[in-house]
Amino acid sequence: MSGFACGPSLVPPPEPASSAAVVNDGWFPDIAPDDLRKSVRIRDAVTSDQLTDAIVRAMLWANPQLEALKEANLAAANLAAVPSSTINGNSRLVILYGMAIAATVKADLVERQRDVDLTGAGQRKVEDIEPAIPDLRRDALHAIRDMLGVGRTTVELI
Repeated sequence: MSGFACGPSLVPPPEPASSAAVVNDGWFPDIAPDDLRKSVRIRDAVTSDQLTDAIVRAMLWANPQLEALKEANLAAANLAAVPSSTINGNSRLVILYGMAIAATVKADLVERQRDVDLTGAGQRKVEDIEPAIPDLRRDALHAIRDMLGVGRTTVELI
């Protein structure tokens, strides 16, 4: 008989993924946290509640920027019903909205929890992820501007 005894793990088991979608305003699409977590590789260190809160903050940022698009298409029941090209059977506008939300959520989580974008061995330093935050914010803004049909660059002559 061995004298070695192993107690319970000090590391809590990963929280089960939340399957409940974050409900939007009815016109913009709801966001599934599980799908978002996979698409932008959000680690298990981020709890379901933290992810849901980040999704809500992203919706609060994106929806007002798209108010003109919504008002111009009030005849449509929702964003998916607005005439648009489709990719893989999905509306281009819905895909862009999801991209804007995902990039905003990832940027928000990386800003708030610096270890979100680090590997288990901590191979990336905080300084290495700093440029990722502006890149994610830029990607979100580009998706919004693409939805609105507005150019991405503002040029002013001096």
